[in-house]
Amino acid sequence: MEKNSGFVIKVVVAVTYLAMVLINALANAIPINGVTTGGVSDSYPDLFAPAPLTFAIWALIYILLAGYVLYQFGLFQADKGAAREDLFQKVGILFAISSAANFLWIFAWHYDAIWLSLIFMIVILACLILIANRLRAEEFSLKEKLFIRLPFSVYFGWITVATIANVTTFLVSIGWSSFSAAAQFWMVVVLLVGVAIGVLRMRYDSDLAYGLVILWAYAGILNKHVSPAGFAGQFPLIIIFVIASIILLVLAKILFFYPGFRKAA
Repeated sequence: MEKNSGFVIKVVVAVTYLAMVLINALANAIPINGVTTGGVSDSYPDLFAPAPLTFAIWALIYILLAGYVLYQFGLFQADKGAAREDLFQKVGILFAISSAANFLWIFAWHYDAIWLSLIFMIVILACLILIANRLRAEEFSLKEKLFIRLPFSVYFGWITVATIANVTTFLVSIGWSSFSAAAQFWMVVVLLVGVAIGVLRMRYDSDLAYGLVILWAYAGILNKHVSPAGFAGQFPLIIIFVIASIILLVLAKILFFYPGFRKAA
């Protein structure tokens, strides 16, 4: 009975993953409600939003998660009898919920229900936090790190930043001007909060991949602020703090993952 329920969960994981990828693709190919995902974002000027190229990380996320989906079915496993069935069941339920919330987010976003999209984003984030907590308690082989831990580390890192961006977009949607002096001050606060979350979680989970994704996102924010196609350097204070944030993230990586420091700690 338990074996059957485990297989059902794996199938649900695969179906919800495929639905997530398909709906995200159709969102821009159709596009849903006559507007692309980026088009919705552009309609709410947000100083925290990264350059369009930054979103290419979704391709990597989908590939890594596809690897996990296949791995849970036994593909790539040298010894299928040693499969982590209990882990796959617990992680699978959370992953399926996050995938469903992901494609529901697309509909909320494209139909301009920004408040609802924020709720779905928080659901995704909560699921990934629980998954990260579960994975932290496990000892993984190199292959398991590649097919189990890495996909969720990268996904979790990106959703951490995406949640912050969704919050700032929601604030803009209810009349908060992201270009006012007060809003620029709060943008600096948001940048530093993002760094604090990234550094603490990176240290908590000993997860380099998670931190690299945060760094990638902040590089994208910097790119948009200095690029002529973006804000073209209109907000020097924010540029300074984005650069400072990137430096802090790099220093944290050196401190947390440099062997000498880790041994001393």
